[in-house]
Amino acid sequence: MARLDFQTREKYSKVFLFFITFMGWLSIFYSALTLTVRDKPSFILLFILFLFISEYYPMPVWKGFTAISFPLVYVLYILFGTHYTALCYALVVLVVNLLHRRPLRIILFNPAQLALSIILSTAMLSLFKPMAEASLQSTVKTGIAEFSILLFFFFLFNNLIVDLVLIIRPQPYSLKMWKQKTITELNNTLISLAYGILLYILGSQNRGEIDVFSYFFFFSPLVGLSLLSSTIARLKLEKKKLKALFSITTELNQIVPKSKWNSTLKESFFQFMNVEASILWIKENGIWRHRYQEGRTSLSHSLSAVVYDQFESMKHPIIYNDRKTNVGIAEDCFDRDLKSFVYSPLVVDHETVGMFIVARSRTKSFTNEDVQSLATLSNQLAAVIKTQMLLSEKEKRLILEERNRIAREIHDGIAQTLAGAVMKLETAGKIYMKKPDETLKLVNESVFRLRESLKDVRESIYALRPYPTEKAGLVAAIFRKIEDLKKEYKQDIQFEKRGTDFVLSPMAEKVLYDSFQESIQNAIKHAEASRIEVLLSNQADHILLKVKDNGKGFSLFQAMIKAQKQPHFGIMQMNDAAEKLNASLQIDSKEGEGTKVLIMVPKMGFEGEEIHDQAHASG
Repeated sequence: MARLDFQTREKYSKVFLFFITFMGWLSIFYSALTLTVRDKPSFILLFILFLFISEYYPMPVWKGFTAISFPLVYVLYILFGTHYTALCYALVVLVVNLLHRRPLRIILFNPAQLALSIILSTAMLSLFKPMAEASLQSTVKTGIAEFSILLFFFFLFNNLIVDLVLIIRPQPYSLKMWKQKTITELNNTLISLAYGILLYILGSQNRGEIDVFSYFFFFSPLVGLSLLSSTIARLKLEKKKLKALFSITTELNQIVPKSKWNSTLKESFFQFMNVEASILWIKENGIWRHRYQEGRTSLSHSLSAVVYDQFESMKHPIIYNDRKTNVGIAEDCFDRDLKSFVYSPLVVDHETVGMFIVARSRTKSFTNEDVQSLATLSNQLAAVIKTQMLLSEKEKRLILEERNRIAREIHDGIAQTLAGAVMKLETAGKIYMKKPDETLKLVNESVFRLRESLKDVRESIYALRPYPTEKAGLVAAIFRKIEDLKKEYKQDIQFEKRGTDFVLSPMAEKVLYDSFQESIQNAIKHAEASRIEVLLSNQADHILLKVKDNGKGFSLFQAMIKAQKQPHFGIMQMNDAAEKLNASLQIDSKEGEGTKVLIMVPKMGFEGEEIHDQAHASG
């Protein structure tokens, strides 16, 4: 039913569009046939030039752009009549649309509806003009009244035709969109009205003949303002796009895309590029997954393997300007009213790791600059995704190394101890009757070794349990450990957290927690500190952990020599763990002056985004 409604409205909108276009061009051709040779061709050329500049460089007004052309159109009408005005205005708009490479239906429709609006407005003016002349004795007041009447009806007919097209067509045209468009056109009307009043006031003070130079100097400020303001607005728009791109790339450089990373893209992308729909796929571990969609999309299932294979074969952006001609391989993922598409692959080292597709409802609406901007963003996304893959592989290697380490410890420690105990018990069984004292000694030694092995087994089991940071997170785990130490040692321990919480990878949390735990244990047991300060700070590009005590301090050189001989998690192990995260470890200590331990983990080691953003995205 919805499909039939879409097709019906599309059909009606095409019929109405064709009717306006046909009637408009019929009136344009009629105007051309009825033209007669006029004097003052320089006037016509001047007004055509000014009309072209004002149409090609529309003036920015509140929430939009508008061409301030009506004062020029009005003077052209006063000097040369309706048919000259309609023909000149239509031809100028036609050329501007061609230069802007708009779709053919728009190229033909815009001049037609403006020509119709001019013809209908002048017809209405001819009805009201006698009443204005009769009621107003002043020439200036009569001129201003005629200008206002023509402006009112031109605004009415022009907007009525456009609004009917937008209402009939299947694309959404909300009340908010109508308000914005109407306010933009009202601004145009007010500016035109002010210029029209100025035209008659200054014209009434003129004592000589009005020549082409008079019109040139009168309309130059209007045209110049339009040209200058349009240029400034375009530069501001480019600046805004560059700022949005910088914002996206900066935030993406600080995160690794996981389950919630796309909120960064969602918040900034539509400021960077004005599109009506977008979808992103990413290839993860050889499998294509849909990761992001926004706007008028209809993606409800996975694509076929053939489509994904074609994704992988794309290495450069591809534009599809018209859905009727070709829409690409992901047509079913977008609403039917979207007409033009850009497929932008995410490529790293000649490997396609993702596909970003954007769409608009207007045909031929993507420029080369749009494609280059999208390609830039795609390259940035590709680099971030590749980084995430490398970090994921690195984490897998670290897990494998940890498993191998546990296996070696069991083999070299517990297994050897158990084997020795078994051998001694077997020997004790053989000599039990002959040497009871030696048998008892062997049994006692075996029991001692078995108890030690049992202790090692329990420690290994405890190490395999979920880590404190896995249960409650890094901040909560540190806080809980500090509270336990305060109760056990009656120690003065201060904990401060700064900045917004960030979600870290499990490995980063483990390294930070182990470093904190080792540092604070050393401060309590060895440094004999009376006060310990712990700081966890989220900063612009890294997270900082600092543990500072007022203990007796130590010689770092002697501690490094000692750490090489002891297998526990000491200074050497802290440094090795930090290097695996590309983190930096700094230990400042002197005998009698306390100790300060700092570890800084760069945010490229983070797993996600701000918790606030995650809650916002999920909500």
